[in-house]
Amino acid sequence: MRLCAGTALATASFVYGGDIACAADIDTVYSTFETYNGDDLEMTVAGNSTRFALWSPEAEAAKVYIYPTGLNSAPEDTLEMMRTANGVWRAEAGEALYGKFYTFSIKHNGKWLKETPGIWAKAVGVNGERAAIIDFAKTDPEGWDADRGPAIANITDAVIYEMHHRDFSMHQSSGIVNKGKFLALTEQDARSSLGDKTGIDHLKELGVTHVHILPSYDYNSVDETRLPENGYNWGYDPLNYNAPEGSYSTNPMNPAVRVTEMKEMVKALHDAGIGVVMDVVYNHTAQNDDSNFSLTAPGYFYRHRADGSYSDASGCGNETASERRQMGDFIVNSVKYWAKEYHIDGFRFDLMAIHDTETMNRVAEELKKINPDIFVYGEGWTAGDSPLPVERRALKDNVSAMPQVAVFSDDIRDAVKGHYSDAKDRGFATGKPGLEETVKIGIVGATAHPQVDYSKGNNSKKPYALAPTQVINYVSCHDDLMLTDKLAKSLPGESLADRQRAHKLAETIVFTSQGTPFMFAGEEIYRDKKGVHNSYKSPDSINAIDWTLKHQNAELFQYYKELVKLRKTHPAFRMTTAEDVARYLVFDKVDEPNLISYSLKNHANGDAWKEIKLVFNGSNEPKQVKIPSGEWLLVARDGNLVAEGMGKIKGGKIIVEPRSALIVAKEK
Repeated sequence: MRLCAGTALATASFVYGGDIACAADIDTVYSTFETYNGDDLEMTVAGNSTRFALWSPEAEAAKVYIYPTGLNSAPEDTLEMMRTANGVWRAEAGEALYGKFYTFSIKHNGKWLKETPGIWAKAVGVNGERAAIIDFAKTDPEGWDADRGPAIANITDAVIYEMHHRDFSMHQSSGIVNKGKFLALTEQDARSSLGDKTGIDHLKELGVTHVHILPSYDYNSVDETRLPENGYNWGYDPLNYNAPEGSYSTNPMNPAVRVTEMKEMVKALHDAGIGVVMDVVYNHTAQNDDSNFSLTAPGYFYRHRADGSYSDASGCGNETASERRQMGDFIVNSVKYWAKEYHIDGFRFDLMAIHDTETMNRVAEELKKINPDIFVYGEGWTAGDSPLPVERRALKDNVSAMPQVAVFSDDIRDAVKGHYSDAKDRGFATGKPGLEETVKIGIVGATAHPQVDYSKGNNSKKPYALAPTQVINYVSCHDDLMLTDKLAKSLPGESLADRQRAHKLAETIVFTSQGTPFMFAGEEIYRDKKGVHNSYKSPDSINAIDWTLKHQNAELFQYYKELVKLRKTHPAFRMTTAEDVARYLVFDKVDEPNLISYSLKNHANGDAWKEIKLVFNGSNEPKQVKIPSGEWLLVARDGNLVAEGMGKIKGGKIIVEPRSALIVAKEK
């Protein structure tokens, strides 16, 4: 074994063949490995034959164990695998093994490793310990062949609603029977204890186009054998990437149930005209040496530090190596599988900057071949440093190298509501001056605009987006303090009415900015999480949406409905090129802090309205602005908004109330 200078580990777990211990050499070594991109990896049933295929190029031997159950049973058969081309081991059973379960084990460096369901298990038993053999054709709901998500011309036509299965349906007031399950989103006519629409009917009433559902693949932290006392988790701890999570099914003991019920959920949403975005976490795994990746091809799928330890840009103990061909192919083929088998309409990549831009471009290109309406977006940052060179990372600053991928705008997030890292910090919408230019960066979708001074931007000093289609605008999500809690922390002692004025203003900026609007489930009824900023494993008492709030905050919900309707009705808010934004969006000269005024002119993007004037007053004082002469349609004023207009007003000097938006339109 050759040791690197200063290396702490002499026997790193990723060593192959016993002569390489230097992490600096690892990529060179792995680049010589044979790879395989066929669609038969893992297991296929063909007629009266069940075939197994495992990519493990450095395994010395490999076996398949066949089990009668998904848990607590001895194997009833063992198949010796044969090494074939491209590092693939194969075995075959002379019968269709439907109803059986299986695992793989490889011999590596003279030792047999723990059993694994493999990295390509598409159906699994309880807690994902064994892969399952099921007939997928029998899992399709009635009408599945004709099922389609909503058609959208561009991602900017989407209105995205981020939700967690348990949050959305667990509260006793939800009126939903299948609480915390996939099936919760199939229930029609659910009503809260006070009679308001909940569940899928609430989504239809609100008008969103897509739900972004937190991780729904099989994750590690929840014990599926103890459903009545299930713990809560967001699911950012991946176990089996290509099978649905069992705790969201009504029977995790039956591998087919979770598949069928997830498809039923997707179809119900599609039937309601709502697309489904899947939150995917390919950047790390829940386990290190015992992960399915490590037990299949030890070391290959991860990046390592110079001392042989796992690199940790995820902040979760490891990071995957998308730049290695078999890992990059896995990510691409996995999202393709979800798009084809489950009709998923979009993908949100967690800590996307851990991946390389080439892989993300392949993801977007391959998905578009399946469905041109699919879109891809992600977090353009990491949680720590990575060996992957900065210029190769799928960072926000590198999004121009990924034309069909969008990133979250931390610019508009932090500028509008205050910085995420300081609960008490205020933003533009809560009266903090000096953030106007950063808000403008959000308004123009981070594109190059002649009236925006990027040198004054807080998070970005240059336009990073080629087009507004590459930016997701938001001020609230599952991470950090949601908007309701942020306002409570940054505006202590202020009235509910005053905080809700800031709430409305913040979301009005998001929904009228160029790019794609993104909102967090329940914020439209002023849901909170008791001030918990990282509620990934907090109980339902913290996370569940109390649906009686919809009755208490009916006026806020109505405002959101009209805001969604305004955006969907008017393409001026949904421009798709930087050139159009620079041409049609014109800022007014304003010399006062916490005041922004601009127009969308000349029937922008084919809009029926000739001009739309928007004024945002984030200060605690009323501001006087001058609106050009003539007759204007009043759309929003003093915390009220009606998408079709609230009557006519004359131009001239107009007062914009504190923490509010003024929106007027010239129809001809």
